[in-house]
Amino acid sequence: MVKVTVLGSGGWGTALALLLVDNGNAVTLWSHREEEAEHLRQTRENSLLKGVALPEALDISSSLDSVGESELVVMATPSFAVRETARKIAPMLGCDAVVVSVAKGIERDTALCMSQVIEQELDGKGRVAVLSGPSHAEEVGRHIPTGCVAASRDMEAAKIVQDVFMRPRFRVYTNSDVMGVELGAALKNVLALCCGVSDGMGMGDNTKALLMTRGMTEMARLGVALGGRKETFAGLSGMGDLIVTCTSMHSRNRRCGILIGQGKPVQAAIAEIGAVVEGYFAAYSACQLARKTGVEMPVCESAYAVLYEGKPVEHVLEQLLNRDKKHEVDESWI
Repeated sequence: MVKVTVLGSGGWGTALALLLVDNGNAVTLWSHREEEAEHLRQTRENSLLKGVALPEALDISSSLDSVGESELVVMATPSFAVRETARKIAPMLGCDAVVVSVAKGIERDTALCMSQVIEQELDGKGRVAVLSGPSHAEEVGRHIPTGCVAASRDMEAAKIVQDVFMRPRFRVYTNSDVMGVELGAALKNVLALCCGVSDGMGMGDNTKALLMTRGMTEMARLGVALGGRKETFAGLSGMGDLIVTCTSMHSRNRRCGILIGQGKPVQAAIAEIGAVVEGYFAAYSACQLARKTGVEMPVCESAYAVLYEGKPVEHVLEQLLNRDKKHEVDESWI
């Protein structure tokens, strides 16, 4: 039995907490608001996972006291709250604890991936790993077969994550390419927004396939430029997460894109989703990284033009489709 604290009581944090309890671990689910923690304790249900009961064995708290005793800490807050949360737990974290980042994003001001943000704030304490892949909380919470990848430069830490999370309906692979895994997780949200816009405009499956395929090329190109491995993007955190996020109505990013494609203003669409739309933030950071590294990312740049410059989706799509002729395979980055 491993002592675990899951930081973040949203749908994903709750689904992972349930999985960890089912695996026989002693789990505390932390909410940053006491009223939310009390609501979860009383109802034993998270509204984001309707119909899924929270077992009595799952401790629910708004206190961070459990972090000091935890062998494994799961960072399941939205990406914008990762730095602040990591800073709060740093003084109480055990030196050998494994800290698992499950947030899929890029920090806006620094363009750092979440594991890099955590490492900065922990300043050498703990061992940092990432868990990512095509994994809707709504399905994981209902034990629908799912596969993810645990990535860390410390392969012992990655294997610990694999051992703690693995169960018959939740398969976990390991990988040492943290940059590739995290970029795939973050950038697929941008592409899901794009695919949603396409759907909202009434475009077809051909258009979505075009956006997903060329978007995958952009993800891999940037990943390699930043030190990742191209093959990682063909795996669960790349292609796998891209497929599920661009095609499922569970995806907040896709649903937000549909609203934008139907003509709703960007901020109104985000507000209607009622939860964090990570692709909105990732689009800004992705374009900053692309410009910094000189990597061409026309699909992500198109998303930026719509989300941050207010350009009409019809105009941006027309520009994207009428770019100069290209060879499909650019061998300069392979």
